[in-house]
Amino acid sequence: MATIDLIVLGMLKQEALSAYDIQKLVEYRNISKWVKISTPSIYKKVLQLEGKGYIKGSTVREGKMPEKAVYTLTEEGNMEFEKLMMEISASPVHIFLDFNSVIVNLPSLPPQQQKICLSGIESNVRTLKAYLEKEMELKKNLTEIPETGKAVLHQQLILAQAIEKWIDSLKETLS
Repeated sequence: MATIDLIVLGMLKQEALSAYDIQKLVEYRNISKWVKISTPSIYKKVLQLEGKGYIKGSTVREGKMPEKAVYTLTEEGNMEFEKLMMEISASPVHIFLDFNSVIVNLPSLPPQQQKICLSGIESNVRTLKAYLEKEMELKKNLTEIPETGKAVLHQQLILAQAIEKWIDSLKETLS
């Protein structure tokens, strides 16, 4: 998947990292909250990118720690990174919300079950919104968090707020 490629290549463009370090950065930056990326997919992607010659691994040992592979971006990897940046930024925007599969099927349920489904989605959106607000507050003064990362958090918060309003209007329509 091009998105995972871009995330891994982008991280390695900034600094040499092990697959474990990439995975930890994905967790720390909450990337898996806004891009479908998992720990196994990161490790698999690193091996694929190395196989394509986009990254190069070298074995290092730090102190008494066990050896680990640290990856750097190759010239081919840098060109692929720039190509993906241009391709993905020029692609149509798709917003996939898994709960829409529930929304389109609501008419197949009795009204009481429809309300239960909507309440579950609403609760999860509120949880997401609270999480994003907390993350924004925690990270607003951290200089190691790039402004672009903070901007994505803000984008996600605005989206959660919009979905919250949309659910309210949907509930009124269904009442």
